[in-house]
Amino acid sequence: MVIPADWISRGAALWRPGFEAKATAGASREAKPQAAAVPAPAAQAASTHAPGARTTRERLKATWRKGEEALSPRVLRRTLADLQAIVDPRASEVEGGRRARAFAQWYAGASAEERRDAWLLASEQFGPDPKKVQAAREHHQAVQGTAEESAAEIRLRRALVSPRTRLLQRFAAFPGGMRFLVDLRGELLPHLRSDKRLLPLDAELETLFTTWFDVGFLELRRLSWDSPASLIEKLIKYEAVHDIRSWADLKNRLDSDRRCYGFFHPRLDGDPLIFVEIALTDSLSDCITPLLDETAAASDLAKATTAIFYSISNCQPGLKGVSFGDSLIKRVVETLKTEFPRLKTFATLSPIPGFRAWVSKQVPPETLARWEHPLELGPKSPEREELLAWAAQYLGKELKDGKPLDPVARFHLGNGARVERLNWAGDPSPKGLKQSFGLMVNYLYDPKKLDKYRTQLAQGEIPMASAISDLYR
Repeated sequence: MVIPADWISRGAALWRPGFEAKATAGASREAKPQAAAVPAPAAQAASTHAPGARTTRERLKATWRKGEEALSPRVLRRTLADLQAIVDPRASEVEGGRRARAFAQWYAGASAEERRDAWLLASEQFGPDPKKVQAAREHHQAVQGTAEESAAEIRLRRALVSPRTRLLQRFAAFPGGMRFLVDLRGELLPHLRSDKRLLPLDAELETLFTTWFDVGFLELRRLSWDSPASLIEKLIKYEAVHDIRSWADLKNRLDSDRRCYGFFHPRLDGDPLIFVEIALTDSLSDCITPLLDETAAASDLAKATTAIFYSISNCQPGLKGVSFGDSLIKRVVETLKTEFPRLKTFATLSPIPGFRAWVSKQVPPETLARWEHPLELGPKSPEREELLAWAAQYLGKELKDGKPLDPVARFHLGNGARVERLNWAGDPSPKGLKQSFGLMVNYLYDPKKLDKYRTQLAQGEIPMASAISDLYR
């Protein structure tokens, strides 16, 4: 008896949990549209089960699953066939996108372990052809300095392009596909340290995102109290520096003497990528409390000379490594200068999140004990001077791999700012006291010196004002 091949395909597909036969590559009908294929809650995605020891190549040749492998060899082979069907060169762009969407719908209902198997397949089974790469590399080396060198370079570049790139591009083709990929990488990132097999997939996603989320494709929007409620709710969700405590607090950050701007991508349905909150003042702010006080009187905008960037929040974990903070700040500075020509100073009022953990390793316990209640230390007390000296060293001297040790300093100094001033009791909240003994720092953005300070940092020297260097012990 002859059994139709498509019947076998549909039957095998039924062994893979949650993936209906009609969603396979050979199906004649498209799967019923579902809601956007959003990954499961973070608690599920963050499963810490160790990945199987066998490579996907070994598992695809096996008969039975082993240990904690999520998908059996039979289902793993079917899953690979579905992914291969997405990049089938015979499939049109529309058909490829349809198949990618069907796979994304299965992924939305998959367990964390099943998703990891899908990541491993994409990472291990869709790399460049090693034989073509080796041949192209050897040819390129052999013709160095000849007229064939340019053609050999093109051949090598093409050999290095992996089918994985095409696979991810097909996922980006359907509505909601970009969101799917960004969320997928957000899930993937915490697993990279424990499973190096996933690194190629992560690198491919980061490379594509760097192109797809280039600032030339992003839109700068002002967010105000009159913005849609759905967008305002996202500000509350994504605020990462100073929690928004109430609607009154939120209104204070969006109204009157405040401004808020964000970068948006047309394929992410109005979800901000990054946003910055700004207070317009007549001097450099030294404490966050007045800026967050919704009962405080508004500043006179006619007298505003200083723009204080007091909160910058990255909203999409999956876009880690894709830099647009520098462009955001530059665009915001230009926008503010157009609206308020009197503005001359652009600076931050920033936390120092890594300071306490770092200094705790530098000083004995008895010294830490003397700093336990920093708000009680007098202006001339030796303990206060000592703590400021350590903070100045942390911000002005400490580097790791040529970059500032503190994550917030790394962001701002990498964007061309300089360390301007330390502020005692800048954040007297429990959070501020816990992470930096209440200290905050101003980073100054001088539009005329951004490139100079970036060059200085690249040479291993942290740009800083004399107010910081004078504090050194």
